[in-house]
Amino acid sequence: MSTPLTGTGPQVVGQAIHVDSEDKIHKLGELVHSNDGRAFRYCKAGASDLHAGKLQQASAQDTGDHNLAIAAASVGETSITTTGTVTVTANQYADGFVNIADDAGEGYNYGISGHLAATAAAFTVNLKDAIVVALTTATTIDIIKNPYDTVILNPTTISSSPVGVAVIALTASQYGWLQVGGPATVLLDGTVGVGLSVMASDNVAGGVEVVADGAAELLAMVGTAMTAGTTGEYGAIDLRLI
Repeated sequence: MSTPLTGTGPQVVGQAIHVDSEDKIHKLGELVHSNDGRAFRYCKAGASDLHAGKLQQASAQDTGDHNLAIAAASVGETSITTTGTVTVTANQYADGFVNIADDAGEGYNYGISGHLAATAAAFTVNLKDAIVVALTTATTIDIIKNPYDTVILNPTTISSSPVGVAVIALTASQYGWLQVGGPATVLLDGTVGVGLSVMASDNVAGGVEVVADGAAELLAMVGTAMTAGTTGEYGAIDLRLI
């Protein structure tokens, strides 16, 4: 039986903020705002439970599905066929995106409606949008999974982009909300002072740390600290992940 769709959190749409569901009630990535200034996006948890207050990442990118050669496609067509070999399960990239990476049509982005499975073969991806600029055999594409599909704990070694902070202990493979804007409670790494910018931590999975002057590597920006704290505590962060 599915979890009820009402709960103690602010009721902004069909599924309450502090509830998970076995059923998909909203579109992945759907953005909603509560009337207290916070913003949330709908997601599906990956194979592990999500933990409240921890930063989450899109599932790791499969770079083998990037920079793919394709067959030519005309304006108005609603599918693209690769010419190289790809291994995918059926609808693995449904609700994801095709990024036109290089040559004819470059700079455009198309939503994916679905596709069949392929095992070391060329395959056809069906689009939600009609092709605007004709594609040629010189065009290359990246196939991108919807970032809110099967999200994972943000790792210390990045493998995709942060997508939001879990607001409940979201059960593995179920649907719920991530907070992406406004005041949120987030795990801290190191000493964090009020008003300082914070980024994804490269030391504590799911945590955030202060953006340091002269840092060798800057990770994804997350927001601004509203309270002070230190490692292992949960501070108030004004999120900027919309």
